[in-house]
Amino acid sequence: MSHFIYKAKKSTGEIYKSEKDAQDRYELYRMLKESGEEVIDVQEKTSKSLSMKNITISLPFLRSVKTQEKINFARNLGSMITAGLAMSRALSVMERQTKNREMKKILISLQKDVSEGKTLSIAMGAFKNVFSSLFTSMVAAGEQSGNLAESLKIVGLQMDKNYALQRKVKGAMMYPSIILIAMILIAVLMLTYIVPTLMKTFTELNLELPLSTKFVLFTSNLVRDHGLVVFLTTAVLIGAFVVWSKRASGKNIIHYAILKIPIIGGIIKEVNAARTARTLSSLLNSGVDVVESVRITKDVIQNVHYKAVLEKAGEAIKKGDPISKIFTENEKLYPLFLGEMMNVGEETGKIGEMLMGVAVFYEDDVEQKTKDMSTIIEPFLMVFIGAAVGFFAVAMISPMYSLVNVI
Repeated sequence: MSHFIYKAKKSTGEIYKSEKDAQDRYELYRMLKESGEEVIDVQEKTSKSLSMKNITISLPFLRSVKTQEKINFARNLGSMITAGLAMSRALSVMERQTKNREMKKILISLQKDVSEGKTLSIAMGAFKNVFSSLFTSMVAAGEQSGNLAESLKIVGLQMDKNYALQRKVKGAMMYPSIILIAMILIAVLMLTYIVPTLMKTFTELNLELPLSTKFVLFTSNLVRDHGLVVFLTTAVLIGAFVVWSKRASGKNIIHYAILKIPIIGGIIKEVNAARTARTLSSLLNSGVDVVESVRITKDVIQNVHYKAVLEKAGEAIKKGDPISKIFTENEKLYPLFLGEMMNVGEETGKIGEMLMGVAVFYEDDVEQKTKDMSTIIEPFLMVFIGAAVGFFAVAMISPMYSLVNVI
């Protein structure tokens, strides 16, 4: 049983807001319709709690819709509409095909709303946590232009390219991350079990320990005797960092620092350039207003410094300035090539096509660089690992030389 907060209109025309329990939103629709009332808005009141009575768990991660599921939705719906299927029937077919329980509920709701005369974009607006503003805006533009199938295919391609770009960058970072985690685990095990045994021997022989050995001994004692304190302190520091990183001041510093990281910073810049170009191109080609396109693109981009550039671009367009002007003035973030291609697009009236070409260029470049990243990072990792192993070896071997001199 779920708890809903809803707004409805009585047969007399009076609009009111109330709350009610129902199995799902569809049962709520049915109950209110039988009472002669019209539902205007429904929101489910969710909580991270366990209901022992109904043995149901209400947690957000159990109600998620994966990106690939949304990509398939856009592609399949576009193909079915192109094939001549009615919207309601196409949604019904996809509802029977999908195995995702949350997506199945969404498709049932969309089918019901469309059957009642609502447009698909309005029906999708009830699921803002699933369908982004980019998705709904492109669908709305397709409905207005009478080319919904093409808009759905474009948004499907747009999401697929962004998703692929994210996976490539994450995949490139996987190798160094695994190496560093393995090093930390091995270091903790050695400091906890191996170092104390060696140090006990050195201490019994009253050897003069060098500075490097004393440092290893101090670290070993800290991890072994105060491991819980170290763990809790680390957890608190990480938690404080996460909270700070979500604030405006934290985002400004962290996002700026990421762009300055060698190798990675350059790839992040090209990723943002590709995402900006493809999103703007998709929206403009779908018939979305240029100011609205820039606003939606700003929501898609995560880095606050790029968001600021796009916000300036939106304000410049309202004043009558060309959009390319802002991008050429911010070449430290966006490559000059992007601004110049925008300028050419504005002059020829083919800015959407020009931006798509830029997006493809930088996506291909990012793909190649992410493939080479493991090869580029590997020497740095080897040097780092060698330095760490060498330091530990020197710290352990130095006292042995002192022991040989004593003998």
